[in-house]
Amino acid sequence: MRKKKPVAYSPYRFRRICRQYSFILLGAIIQGCAMGIFLFPNSIPSGGAGGLTVLFHFFFNIPLSIILWMINSSMLLFAIHFLGGSSAVGTLFGITITSIAVNLSQTYFSTPFSNVWIDMLIGSLVLGTGIGILLRQGVSNGGIGVIALIISKYRNINPGKPLFWINGVIFVITAYIIDWQIVIQALICQWFSTKIVAYLYNLRIRLPISGPAFAWRKK
Repeated sequence: MRKKKPVAYSPYRFRRICRQYSFILLGAIIQGCAMGIFLFPNSIPSGGAGGLTVLFHFFFNIPLSIILWMINSSMLLFAIHFLGGSSAVGTLFGITITSIAVNLSQTYFSTPFSNVWIDMLIGSLVLGTGIGILLRQGVSNGGIGVIALIISKYRNINPGKPLFWINGVIFVITAYIIDWQIVIQALICQWFSTKIVAYLYNLRIRLPISGPAFAWRKK
């Protein structure tokens, strides 16, 4: 039986991994700050997982950062088979950093604005920036998107459809329990953040590194 040759150390591969996780760290911090400073204090769900986080906090007064991590990590367990090992590890790292960022940003920072609609707008733009950076690194930002992806594989449908309906139901429940204004704010937040995500995901950026230059994403 032939023995497998050990994988040779590659400085380029090491730098690539370090660069990838640096961007995951950055995207997760930005996403967490958007939630902790602008969205969660106004009970605005950042998505389906954000809506569940707000609900659990409302009923049980559990810290938002802990609930968010529990929801995202539990959903990741369902999707680890579909995401693959490296993507799952990156996603788990990202949602852990996001939860820490939510906790720290809520503790040490507060929004400079006194208007919920301004908070919602800025929070949406910042949230979309964080999610866009994460997706460019090939990792999920967690949340209901994981469940929507599994449904789409088994039902052979576009994941956008189950994602819309699942998030919609969670938004309606959250609004019914807390405030109906949340539905409008949540939908606007989703629209703005999605636009930012789409722009960043397709943006071509060339970074100088040792060796040939390369693009973040090829179309």
